[in-house]
Amino acid sequence: MFIKEFKLNILNGIRVLDFGRYIAGPYCAALLGDLGAEVIRVERIDGSEDRYIHPIGNPNGEGAMFMQMNRNKKGLTLNPTKDGSQEIVKKLIESADVVVANLPPQTLKRMGIDYETIKKYNDKIILTTVSAFGHGGPYSERVGFDGVGQAMSGATHLTGYEDEPIKAYSPYVDYGTASLTAMGTLAAIIDREKTGRGQVVEGALFATSLAFMNTHLIEEAITNKNRKAIGNKSPYAGPVDIVKTKDGWIVVQVLGEPLFKRWAKLVEAEDFLDDDRFSTDIKRGENSQILSDKTQDWCKDLSSKDALNLLSEAQVPAGPVNNLADVLKDEHVDQMNFFQEVEYPGLNKPAPVMGLPINLSNSENKIKKRPPTLGEDTNQILTELGFSEEEINIFRDKRII
Repeated sequence: MFIKEFKLNILNGIRVLDFGRYIAGPYCAALLGDLGAEVIRVERIDGSEDRYIHPIGNPNGEGAMFMQMNRNKKGLTLNPTKDGSQEIVKKLIESADVVVANLPPQTLKRMGIDYETIKKYNDKIILTTVSAFGHGGPYSERVGFDGVGQAMSGATHLTGYEDEPIKAYSPYVDYGTASLTAMGTLAAIIDREKTGRGQVVEGALFATSLAFMNTHLIEEAITNKNRKAIGNKSPYAGPVDIVKTKDGWIVVQVLGEPLFKRWAKLVEAEDFLDDDRFSTDIKRGENSQILSDKTQDWCKDLSSKDALNLLSEAQVPAGPVNNLADVLKDEHVDQMNFFQEVEYPGLNKPAPVMGLPINLSNSENKIKKRPPTLGEDTNQILTELGFSEEEINIFRDKRII
């Protein structure tokens, strides 16, 4: 058993300015905050649009996405495009180590936070940017969200069924890009310790989606198979499918000969072990419907709980198809403390917010600060930057902050 003696504070002393919106930028900054960085969310005076997405009954409007993306952050309102704001931007940059912004290059320039500008204020600054396509190609000026990356990478074509492509419900391209750019930012911080130089860390949704689909793209480049969507089955192994029990649905995933033998014994299909149609993973994928039908026949009169218990005893990978309420009631989720109950002004109950989904054995992994209310820390931050109360009031009167 590990004794966790310290709070997760690895990036203590690192200041991050988060100009990001929605997921890819803000989640990157949140991960850095989870690791102990001081993160300042910089947003519009009336609140940026991502503050209000996925309403959850807060009279001030903060939504579920905001609650997840902005844990462990301070809040500053600022209009960096307004005359008189430049001195605030300059002092913020001078005080910071990292700027995170998933905004188009032209927007960065208009806001005065493009790399050429900010490195004049601080030559050690790291600019972490995320765009839809990255710079240097014919799509570089296009905008896009997670679904565009999924669709253009080939993932949507292979998801669902041949006559109806389906994108994933969870925006995994956004989260993947945020996680990878956080890793890139950590690398840039380490490099700066060695060289004394800042740099640009560039992530792109399309690049992430291609990385996540690379196995399938390699296969296509070499074999020209031109695979089609086949629902929940796999062309590479079997049985892999979602099957119906008497009270719900479960997913079963069998890959490799040892697992196939365990599955065959469990469902009383040991004759399949001598059948050439099922002699390899690829052949089992090619004949997956037979294996799915056998699995379906085995579990149709069992409850999901009983079927999953038997699969677990046989050491065959399987799980329930949960709805969102099921997830929140899951005993493993509860005992592992995956979610932290976060109180927030205006909410009638705590929000179950997940912090860093990685544990380090020497550090306690807990959310240290709830998301900020709109502009909650503006006065404190500007005072620390050296602005007087009178100057701050003038900024507010001019709607700069």
